[in-house]
Amino acid sequence: MTGVHASAQQGFSTQAVTYAQGRPNYPRQLTGWLTETLRIDAQSTVIDLGAGTGKFTRLLSTLAPTLIAVEPVAAMGAQLAKLLPGVRLVNGTAESIPLASASADALVCAQAFHWFSTQAALAEIHRVLKPGGRLGLVWNVRDESVGWVAAITEIITPYEGDTPRFHSGRWREAFTGKYFSDPEVTCFAYSHVGSPQEVVMDRFLSVSFIAALPAAEKASVTAQLRTLIDTHPDLRGRDTIAFPYQTQAYACHRLP
Repeated sequence: MTGVHASAQQGFSTQAVTYAQGRPNYPRQLTGWLTETLRIDAQSTVIDLGAGTGKFTRLLSTLAPTLIAVEPVAAMGAQLAKLLPGVRLVNGTAESIPLASASADALVCAQAFHWFSTQAALAEIHRVLKPGGRLGLVWNVRDESVGWVAAITEIITPYEGDTPRFHSGRWREAFTGKYFSDPEVTCFAYSHVGSPQEVVMDRFLSVSFIAALPAAEKASVTAQLRTLIDTHPDLRGRDTIAFPYQTQAYACHRLP
């Protein structure tokens, strides 16, 4: 696949503001992983690929002053530019990164690699990284051992269709030993604390394939999520809830 999947282009364009409000940030321990495992420091040139609204870019910007955000969806990039006006932002896709060969020490994808997990993308990432460069893949994964979190998954899953998803595991198929070493995972517990509107409604109405739904179906999902918040014993009547995630961080080395 080249270009941008339709549900990403449509869903993320319509819900960029909601996405910026509703998506969780990242655990503090991830900073240590970025510096120790990906070896990112003040001298590193780093690419944030599929940077979205800049949630992860903001964390990277505290570590690497030479940071380039690559984002193909204009509405998402506009949010990033507002949040981080000092970060260089370029329009590009994983298969066509508008940067010179061997120009970066590390490239990181947060909540994004499942959209473009192809040989073509890995070949392009390999091209822009210097010899010995590192690729980092990060996802915040819902903790579905918690009952109400599993209930949310049941509400949204019928709508995902052919949308690429992290949980399918298909993103791993791109790693054939040709461009990069096999991904090695480190896990961190993380809670997204906020109002039910922020951590449930804004979060799940900004999911690409939900955001791209026709109005009637989106209204149905909205109603189901509101009912869950109003009736589940762990959620009802609460001003603040902690949404449990596991942050999974995968490191790969660029092969010669």
